[in-house]
Amino acid sequence: MNQPVSGFSKKTKAEKIEWLAENYLQNNPNSIQILKDYWNEDASLQQLHDDFIENTLSNYYLPFGIAPNFLINKKLYALPMVIEESSVVAAASNAAKFWFERGGFKAEVISTDKNGQIHLNFYGKEKSLETFFEEIKPKLRESIQSIEKNMKARGGGLLELSLVDKSHILEGYFYIHATFETLDAMGANFINSCLEKMAQVFENEARNSEVFQKENTFPEVVMSILSNYVPECLVRAEVSCKIDELTTKHHDGKQFAEKFVRAIEIAKTETRRAVTHNKGIMNGIDAVVLATGNDFRAVEAGVHAYAAKNNYYGSLTHAKIEGDTFTFWIELPLAIGTIGGLTSLHPLTKLAFEILQKPNAKELMKIIAVAGLAQNFAAVRSLVTTGIQKGHMKMHLMNIMNQMQATKDEKNKALVYFKENAISHSSVEAFLKELRS
Repeated sequence: MNQPVSGFSKKTKAEKIEWLAENYLQNNPNSIQILKDYWNEDASLQQLHDDFIENTLSNYYLPFGIAPNFLINKKLYALPMVIEESSVVAAASNAAKFWFERGGFKAEVISTDKNGQIHLNFYGKEKSLETFFEEIKPKLRESIQSIEKNMKARGGGLLELSLVDKSHILEGYFYIHATFETLDAMGANFINSCLEKMAQVFENEARNSEVFQKENTFPEVVMSILSNYVPECLVRAEVSCKIDELTTKHHDGKQFAEKFVRAIEIAKTETRRAVTHNKGIMNGIDAVVLATGNDFRAVEAGVHAYAAKNNYYGSLTHAKIEGDTFTFWIELPLAIGTIGGLTSLHPLTKLAFEILQKPNAKELMKIIAVAGLAQNFAAVRSLVTTGIQKGHMKMHLMNIMNQMQATKDEKNKALVYFKENAISHSSVEAFLKELRS
């Protein structure tokens, strides 16, 4: 039985790998070499990666791809995408080409406020806490002047403070809601630093308050933290065209538009469909978020919460037919940055920003929203026409062939054969078996 290890973080990388191999990878003689195979040959570049997180042993690579031909607000982009799932980049590229020929995507940032909370316990008189908060508010603002100096110089900083009473839901629970503008920074560290400083001042002043001393009940800070739910940091992207422009050699425009709108309405109505529907949207969004060094977990959490803002989980996208016009759009919260974090550290992230023509945070919000809309259009178009598997399995064919250690010649023959035949794991296996016999 393996034993707990002490002082692991103090071991060298070589010692950590050796310990791992001895304790958990005894049956894999190639384990150490596999980890080393993914090291960067450039020692300084590897050191940079080692410093990103704790206890780094190696690098885990994901494909870095490009989806070209995105016309957004009359400007042409190629979108860098980091993702491992087959057909995502191809689907985005196809959607981009489709809408390029119909005027492209339109996108706008609706609002950019971010927020955080100082969570409190208070079991005294509500009026006493409200009065104290209004009195102390100027001091709370003053306490973070040094922290927000640079942010304010750029036009950002703390916007508003308010006290929220949630004691009717959880006994004794109140919080101070703080709204911020962080401009081109995602702002997590800035917001958390401001909140923690204000919480310290709030608690110190509360201890010296005569009102609380008389009542012998003091507000207590439980925690101070930003929120990844940012419904006031919104972006909208849309496409539209005449219905007859949707007609292709494969389908009639009117029938396609009607089925498409119906599919979106189903995703608005049925949560089981909505989850998969929105997952497809996040395929596009996460891929660009990752490529630009942003926090895809924070984006995911905030977006899915927004999808449930009406007390049920529904579609993030919307579609309608008005007269002879088809319109498809998305509105979602995105708290992202173009400075700070990995955005200026990871070489590929810096390259991604160059590919995107060095956008600011608002421009990047629009690009990411368009990526999600394009991905959803491609998925729903497949669903209401040929079905999702035809395109997906075609892209997945190479993964199956690699799993079966197919040669280059076998792959080429498989590509020809499966142009006209259904792709599945068993059909590929049978094809290779026959080919090899």
